[in-house]
Amino acid sequence: MNKVLLQIQRFAIILITCIIGFSACKSGNKKPTLQQDTASAKAVQHKSVQRFGMVTGLKPEKMAYYKQLHSHAWPGVLKKITECNIRNYSIYIQKIDGKYFLFSYFEYVGVDFNGDMAKMAADTTTRRWWKETDPTQIPLPEAAAHKQQWQAMDEVFHMN
Repeated sequence: MNKVLLQIQRFAIILITCIIGFSACKSGNKKPTLQQDTASAKAVQHKSVQRFGMVTGLKPEKMAYYKQLHSHAWPGVLKKITECNIRNYSIYIQKIDGKYFLFSYFEYVGVDFNGDMAKMAADTTTRRWWKETDPTQIPLPEAAAHKQQWQAMDEVFHMN
């Protein structure tokens, strides 16, 4: 398990570096897939933008469905993501030791992260979306222990 986690961390560092490069070139259940607790999500402040990197597993038999959902993401979900001050949102997939992992990156540009995540979690369209996507994922142990789908990652490097 430690070998897989180390590979995930290495993969995340490579992806974050790629994302930074691409960005420079362009210049009742409240269970959100985005972590609500800013401290536990380990957001990094830079000029009022918080950057988040997260990881979760993907069931191989659900990969085609997951990709299909995201190739035709629901307009209401995309609208709510924007309304909740999330920008530059990307999801990547990688196979490591025969297992599939999803890596997500997004930037939060608002002033009340917890409030915006609560607003997202309360949205009926977003909740229906999560009912489609959650069964395709395999939360990492730490995320599962907190009843979350995605595990926050520590940022180790950033360059604008």
